[in-house]
Amino acid sequence: MVTCLLLGYAPMVCCLHAVSARAEPVLTFEQQVRPILKAHCFSCHGDAGQRKGGLDLRLRRLLVAGGESGPVIVPGDRQASELFGRIREGVMPPGEVKLKAEEIERIGRWIDLGAPTARPEPATIGPGYQFTEEERSFWAFRPLGPVAVPAVSNRQRICTPIDAFLLARLEPAGLSFAPEANKRVLLRRVCFDLLGLPPTPAQVDRFLADQADGAYARLIDRLLESPHYGERWGRHWLDAAGYADSEGYTAEDPLRGSAYKYRDYVIRSLNADKPLDRFIQEQLAGDEMVEPPYKNLTAAQIELLTATGFLRMAADGTGTGGVDQALARNQVMADTLQIVGSALLGLTVGCAQCHDHRYDPIPQADYYRLRAIFEPAYDWKNWRNPNQRRVSLSTPADRAEMRRIEGLAVALDKQRLAKQKQFIERTLKRELEKIEPALRPRIRQALATPVARRLPAQQKLLREYPATNVSAGSLYLYDRKAADALKKMAAEAQAIRAKKPAEAYLRCLTEIPGRVPETRIFIRGDYQQPGSLVRPAGLAILAAHSQAPIRANNPVLATTGRRLAYARCLTSGHHPLVARVLVNRIWMHHFGHGLVATPDDFGALGARPTHPKLLDWLAGDLVQGGWRMKRLHKRMMLSAAYRQRSVSDQPAAGTAADPENKLYWHMPMRRLEAEAIRDAILQVSGKLNSEMFGKPVPVRKDEVGQVVVGVDTTDSAGRPTGKLVALHGQEFRRSVYVTVRRSQPLAVLDAFDAPIMTPNCVRRRPSTVTPQALLLLNSQFIRTMAGHFAHRVQREADSETTAEAQRAWSLAYGQPMSAKQRRAAVEFLEALTSHERTLQSAKVAQAGKGAKQKQNHVSDPGEPMFHALQSFCQALLSSNRFLYVE
Repeated sequence: MVTCLLLGYAPMVCCLHAVSARAEPVLTFEQQVRPILKAHCFSCHGDAGQRKGGLDLRLRRLLVAGGESGPVIVPGDRQASELFGRIREGVMPPGEVKLKAEEIERIGRWIDLGAPTARPEPATIGPGYQFTEEERSFWAFRPLGPVAVPAVSNRQRICTPIDAFLLARLEPAGLSFAPEANKRVLLRRVCFDLLGLPPTPAQVDRFLADQADGAYARLIDRLLESPHYGERWGRHWLDAAGYADSEGYTAEDPLRGSAYKYRDYVIRSLNADKPLDRFIQEQLAGDEMVEPPYKNLTAAQIELLTATGFLRMAADGTGTGGVDQALARNQVMADTLQIVGSALLGLTVGCAQCHDHRYDPIPQADYYRLRAIFEPAYDWKNWRNPNQRRVSLSTPADRAEMRRIEGLAVALDKQRLAKQKQFIERTLKRELEKIEPALRPRIRQALATPVARRLPAQQKLLREYPATNVSAGSLYLYDRKAADALKKMAAEAQAIRAKKPAEAYLRCLTEIPGRVPETRIFIRGDYQQPGSLVRPAGLAILAAHSQAPIRANNPVLATTGRRLAYARCLTSGHHPLVARVLVNRIWMHHFGHGLVATPDDFGALGARPTHPKLLDWLAGDLVQGGWRMKRLHKRMMLSAAYRQRSVSDQPAAGTAADPENKLYWHMPMRRLEAEAIRDAILQVSGKLNSEMFGKPVPVRKDEVGQVVVGVDTTDSAGRPTGKLVALHGQEFRRSVYVTVRRSQPLAVLDAFDAPIMTPNCVRRRPSTVTPQALLLLNSQFIRTMAGHFAHRVQREADSETTAEAQRAWSLAYGQPMSAKQRRAAVEFLEALTSHERTLQSAKVAQAGKGAKQKQNHVSDPGEPMFHALQSFCQALLSSNRFLYVE
């Protein structure tokens, strides 16, 4: 039972100790002391009926009353308080984790002040988890409501209401926005933000030529309509979902054959601007919107089932041998709840798996109530491994065609086997004719006897006459023509089978109708110690803002309907967390850091919002705008805040007042994500393959162990064969289409902080480390792309040095060169060309001793110029100007 501890009591007053009006901050039990005790002491003295030593620490009066050894605090005297002495000496709490010095001092000061409370405490306290008024009123758990746009002085800098909220914080600090960035800088920023690609020359020319009002807004509209938009923002969502093309969990890390269909669903949905409420509902409960059994599916039904791949992204070792199945099953469930919690709720719900959450108002029972929502599909006692969960997309017509084709192949196989029998008999007869007649029947009898049942005499006889041991495998030794005929017939049967429609599957989450498991709290999180039963429900702290309770079994549906009911609750527009979490994450990707710096933790240990009113206004605007993400993009990107330069005209004042730029007085300079770096290199080099969707591009380890794009041709023992399989341009596809294998991250992406999904990633943390520079300097991928870049420049600049330098610069940076930069580039190219010619002459001189050998060694006069240009292009691709966005 969950009860409210102090619901309905008077506003904050000190009822036991009058605090003087001095500068020292007011300390109360509920606000400053109880959270410390809850985190460190309640597990032994308050939670789940635990009262060691008869001591309950949940109320101030219970501390005064004390336990078996008497009171543990003496109001007004910390030195006489046993609680203070024991925590100061490190005796309590037991274990390695102790209170911080500032926490100990806070408790001491609170005792010295008379141990004040915020309001009168109740006379009794129930057995269930107790929510305090402070927990209920925590900013993230308050309902969304109307937010007034603030009035500011500098109204001429307001382009959208967003600017007013930001200026309302900037102006008291004596700051304002930086000047607006120029069109080229804005274009590059917007292209990378929305498409993950640099602007093309055509995009640059079109935007610069559009001098009419609204040119910038029209640019945003064009980019939002690009199919590349879904690829870019799909990657952000796939991070939050923990997308991977392999199962993980074990070193074997088997591939997931059809996981890519979920990736394609995400990209299609975002390109279509599917409302985010519908987007979330489909991913949590798309299968519950389709009537089982899942056969003869329409395109719309397939999409709904595909969407539930969101709940199939956690590492899953249950299809692999040699693992503890019960442990693996429960880990899938735990990781799935972590993905849901971090991606949609912005809370660390997993911390309540073993005990009540130490910091947030999430009792352990809440964790298992959430688990009960998903357990009809993830029934750990009646588990279905990954292959058993697949839904076939084959239609009756497909299966009829499969049977027809298989029938043709089987008929040919029968003919082959009949001929094979004839050929073997003919060959055996010929060999027996070479042996004395008396032995022939004995040899035939020995050959007809199964190997395991042959008598020693029979074995001896066959060893003496090995030529009579004719079989399908040895026929070629006797009759090459017959063996070739059989081989041809087998190949014909194989070719016939190759025409069968491929069996297509969906990786999705479904329930088995009529099977509803019980969900129990695991004592200390141990599945081997099940406790009391729980019913499905959302977080109790949010119950007042939820819609109708979640039914254990919806009689209208073939499934339980739990996930569908929960999805609708989350997206009702009344849930305090979901809209806030979504707009914060979108803001983070546009501005470099979120209004809440911890996008996966809106709880007590997470960061507080720097602009809480703006966050709530954006969340409300998202809901009122029909949950349209593209509309929200435009809101943010049309703001003056987004259009600022990255270099402010008030650097000293800004750095003094806000060194971390939390107030947004200039646009932060950001390094591109790993995928954007690789994709930008592909586009600038002219090699980008814009093909969308489909099976992922394979990865393999090269000869030095680096993971690169390519087909793995190692043999069964894991030894490289040296064979290279042509990919026919697939190697140049965007990074979102490259296989995401947990055990083999693509080297060029891994170096630039692409996450390994354990289980997901809601915020990437860019690093600047030496391996990045080494990769840009030595990677075969970078060198090859620099060569393609150089070829493109030569084609487009007529092989003239100055024109080549200017064209390469423009393609890489979207900016023209200054005169100084042009002179430096030309000097670099000329010097490097001269150096390359010297090296080439030395190679020619060493090519051979004889005149004839020298004559046969023909040197390409254009080679030094190309190598110089290639090095110049590589330098551009490796530069900060290319890797960072202003």
